[in-house]
Amino acid sequence: MPVAGVTSTLTSLIGNHGVYAVFLLMIVAAVLPAASELTMLYAGAVASGAFAGAHVVLFGSRIHSHAAAYVVIVLAGLLGNLVGAVGGWLVGTYAEQWLERHGKLLHITPERLGRARRWFDRFGAVAVPVGFLTPGVRSFVAIPAGLGRMRLGRFLVFALAGCAVFCFGLAGVGWAVGSHYERVRSALDYAVVAVVLLLIAVFLVRRRRQSRLGGRASDPTR
Repeated sequence: MPVAGVTSTLTSLIGNHGVYAVFLLMIVAAVLPAASELTMLYAGAVASGAFAGAHVVLFGSRIHSHAAAYVVIVLAGLLGNLVGAVGGWLVGTYAEQWLERHGKLLHITPERLGRARRWFDRFGAVAVPVGFLTPGVRSFVAIPAGLGRMRLGRFLVFALAGCAVFCFGLAGVGWAVGSHYERVRSALDYAVVAVVLLLIAVFLVRRRRQSRLGGRASDPTR
């Protein structure tokens, strides 16, 4: 199945390139759905020494202490996530005109841009940390935060809080399951697919509802 192919690719990248793969994957995962859940789960399992052929290597030196390996690989994921989050914030802050002109390619309309600003004006302090620690949602936080004109310093503090809980928590689960990782990975695959399908369903329902309301508003007989 396609999900299995994606997870196999991700685990191969982490197994072969360790810290650097985790760092790069988590940069991407801050603004695009790139399986950050699977990345940190597998990274934690690697750090625990669950796989004989996979080790945590930093600057050419293997880290033999499993506890130190866990800290290093989690910090790599956390740093990568923060770098990606800042990139998304910059896009939302400085590419707003481009989004207003060409956002329809990404299903982003001026109305949605305005709604994002208002939403972050009202819930910004809570939306960022909660969003970044929530699987399936965390890739859709950084750009709206920029659109909402949240200050970079404030955004970084809240993003750090959410990303830290997520990275340490998921890697901790990977560490705990260790050699049982494959079983947990299968369950996680289906969970991620379920969340994505749920988000798509919510999007379609809301779009249909908005179309109906728009049709009623433009009907002169009403």
